Amino acid sequence: MIRIWGRVNSVNVQKVLWCCDELSLPYDRVDAGLHFGRNTEADYLAMNPNGKVPTLEDGDFVLWESNAIIRYLAMQYGPQSGLYPEAPRLRASVDRWMDWVLSTLQPVERGVFWGMVRTPPEKRDMAAIQKSADDAGKLWLMVDAHLQGREFLEGEGFTLADIVLGAYCRRFIELDGIRRPETPRVQAWYDGLKKRPAFQRHIAPALT
Repeated sequence: MIRIWGRVNSVNVQKVLWCCDELSLPYDRVDAGLHFGRNTEADYLAMNPNGKVPTLEDGDFVLWESNAIIRYLAMQYGPQSGLYPEAPRLRASVDRWMDWVLSTLQPVERGVFWGMVRTPPEKRDMAAIQKSADDAGKLWLMVDAHLQGREFLEGEGFTLADIVLGAYCRRFIELDGIRRPETPRVQAWYDGLKKRPAFQRHIAPALT
């Protein structure tokens, strides 16, 4: 049985749960992180010395880092699913977006999400939050241009790239109280993702 350590309101845990659902994989999830604790205890740190979530246990195999986890799940349990295409150029294109989210988008969007969701209204620095939103908006305009003529980020079908970027899109495009640029192609792509049952189960619940 697959075991996933992590809280459901972590975007990185959500990516893993969404992937499991798309692959129809059964799993056991254990709350960990923030107010649940566990991730600073010795037994957890023995699995994941970063002390972050998620961590995957698959029998005697332990893996951390959410993008590594979903790549493993797709290769191990869904090689024909199309989630992680085998064709080298298409796979590299999927990897590009997954890496870009971690290296470029996430650091920029963090200021928006933490400022608007995790900070009480009376303590928000709206000028700083909007500056982060403006910087994030420039990145989403890049995605919008890429999506011209496309239903999915890469290739003809839904892939891990859509999972990773879609989870972060939820945290930006549906926030109230910030200004965003017009991104009609991103909106159409995101509206398509919202119809997926796995998105509705793991990504759509209220931001916390």
